[in-house]
Amino acid sequence: MGSAEGELAGLEGRLDSFDPWERREALAGLAELAARGKAPLPDAGDWVNLHCHTFFSYNPYGYSPTSFAWLARRAGLAVAGIVDFDVLDGLEEFLEAGGRLNLKACVGMETRVYVPEFEEAVINSPGEPGISYHMGVGFPNARLAPGLAEFLGGLRRTSEQRNRELVARVNQFLAPAALDYRRDVLPLTPSGNATERHICLAYARKARALFSGDQELAAFWAAKLGAGPGELDLPEGFRLQALIRAKTMKQGGVGYVQPDKGSFPRMADTNRFLLAAGAIPTHTWLDGTSEGERRMEELLEVAMSTGVAAINVIPDRNYTPGAPDEKLRNLHQVIELADRLGLIVVAGTEMNSPGQKLVDDFGSPELAPLLPIFLKGAHIVYAHSALQRSCGLGCISEWARAHFADVHERNQFYQLVGRSLPPGAEERLRELTEESEPQQVLTKAQT
Repeated sequence: MGSAEGELAGLEGRLDSFDPWERREALAGLAELAARGKAPLPDAGDWVNLHCHTFFSYNPYGYSPTSFAWLARRAGLAVAGIVDFDVLDGLEEFLEAGGRLNLKACVGMETRVYVPEFEEAVINSPGEPGISYHMGVGFPNARLAPGLAEFLGGLRRTSEQRNRELVARVNQFLAPAALDYRRDVLPLTPSGNATERHICLAYARKARALFSGDQELAAFWAAKLGAGPGELDLPEGFRLQALIRAKTMKQGGVGYVQPDKGSFPRMADTNRFLLAAGAIPTHTWLDGTSEGERRMEELLEVAMSTGVAAINVIPDRNYTPGAPDEKLRNLHQVIELADRLGLIVVAGTEMNSPGQKLVDDFGSPELAPLLPIFLKGAHIVYAHSALQRSCGLGCISEWARAHFADVHERNQFYQLVGRSLPPGAEERLRELTEESEPQQVLTKAQT
């Protein structure tokens, strides 16, 4: 490996450090290499990923917000976005990295909500009627007013309490490989926002420390999980972690507790928080096969009545390349429905499970026809994020409602702004005010 390649690899390896200063210094070094032509950065193409989890919730490869920004820029993404569960911990870092790299960047958050109108129907959380994964996209910043900060903090506290209760139940089953939540789980994530996947890794590591030989370790997991050696990629592989999660934490497992209407905030309350925080409330779609998602137009009408203006899809998991099937048909149908309703379509690969791609294959015959809609949605979210942060004129603002009575006209305007505004040029938008006309906004974006 030459000196330039070695320096590049060394800097990239530091992007996922839990030390924010080390991440920032590594990115500065990479930007310098790029400026010297030692790490070429391609022109932006038209592929997007607006849904990548980072290590502030869970990423199987340990990607930090800075790391994903660098990878997205190296891949030539047109727009990139991070999404973490119940926190905005990576927001400022990702937007700063995007600005440093001339990457169009935006930030979202994912959580779970209760939908009373569908309390008897499974929506997108398997086996859990009335419970729906839900998002906000295009957050302008993480500096929330006290009431909003309390709502966000409540999401995090509730999640941690669920985790601690889960660990207490699973500990009894996996003894002697029992965890101390503070000592064994929290250090696996930089800001203490642990998920079930962190807990699974912690159990794998605890068992590895307890059993000295491979045979003893295999025998322990075989007895606990009912799995043969070929299923266990010991000592802490992803298949083992998935089995731990499936057998102990999901429905039917010893640690599982069925959520009810009191387990999560109502969708309407969450949407009020998102709107007040300047984010776009976003319904998340799984694959169209559940009872709730077979009533998709009704479900979206309920969601839109409380503020939802976008829908999130994870395209890659919903089709088998070269073999069109029910899920692919459902994907096309829900996007057609969303387009008709004027919903912004947000697409990404999620990256909170091993094997998920950095970016979907939008060159495939299955996804290529949908790319213009995904790119349009990405540009709208980027424009919203930039305008809301700079001058409060995002696509859910009073200004937008006053100037665009028709949602399709609104989306077309913000798409044009997002496509025209160069990354790193958001400062020019600060001169805009509530008195500005749409053409003035567009002129600023195009200047």
